[in-house]
Amino acid sequence: MAVREPTPYAGPGPGGRQRRANVLGLIVPSVANPFWGVFARELEAEATRAGYQLQLCNGERDPAREQRYLRQLLSEGHRGIVLCSSPLDLASLVPFIRRGAVVVTADRVAVADDPPGTMNVSVDNASGQQLAVAHLAGLGHRRIAFVTASIPAVSLVDRLAGFRAAAGHVGLAPGEITVWPSRGRIPFGDTSLVELGRLAAHELLAGRPEDPTAFVCVNDMCALGVCRGALELGYGIPGDVSVVGFDDILLAGLARPALTTIRQPMRQIAARAFRLLREGLDDAGPPRTRTELLLPELVVRESTAAPRAS
Repeated sequence: MAVREPTPYAGPGPGGRQRRANVLGLIVPSVANPFWGVFARELEAEATRAGYQLQLCNGERDPAREQRYLRQLLSEGHRGIVLCSSPLDLASLVPFIRRGAVVVTADRVAVADDPPGTMNVSVDNASGQQLAVAHLAGLGHRRIAFVTASIPAVSLVDRLAGFRAAAGHVGLAPGEITVWPSRGRIPFGDTSLVELGRLAAHELLAGRPEDPTAFVCVNDMCALGVCRGALELGYGIPGDVSVVGFDDILLAGLARPALTTIRQPMRQIAARAFRLLREGLDDAGPPRTRTELLLPELVVRESTAAPRAS
């Protein structure tokens, strides 16, 4: 499908004043996931300190909806935009960049086919999976499931690849790991992640010898759903099943049991994204391609323990 060309940036208004040039756009998947609400707050704090305002858009991981927001933001003179859906392909951004948009993608690393001028900020997802798998293997777990979702996103692809590599690094055989995708049975969205995890627990925990004793989840909302599903089936956490999330949202520490997770340095990610955006807006030369990668941290709480001897 052809990409509609965005309206060019209108430039200075009457009297030389910039037409709402101090407004930045932020397109997140959905603030229904607390991770994105916190990211928006941190980015807004960075923008406010520098005299900018932030316009928040919920893209719902819908490419057509995201492009409508991009057209609207650029037509209103908002050249600086942070996009957080981590799409596999950034070709749709090319017309906007040609018209003067400065785009930073958050929660996404650069890939080979990215167009020139795109900037990326992300946590090292593979490193996060290494921390999670090494923690569980160190506790003695040998049957570990990875619960993800069917969505074409660079961040999810990286986390799955990182999990597989980490499992091999600690000596787990292919038959000892399970990758559970939703296979389209639950439409993926940031409001369905808990149900996604709950369904995974119900399908993978059936009292069989080969059932996993630990779960690594694509994010905290999914991990909380796995905990809920396991408890519904009568499994204790962490007595029977251990669970590790990813993100370290506020709910992770408030849950009972409190969730062991991989913490993303949210404030630093927002600060780096804003810095790249400012540099791109101030740069008079051709757009430059840049990527910033930050390291995650393992936060051990109550949802992980050694497996039962039986």
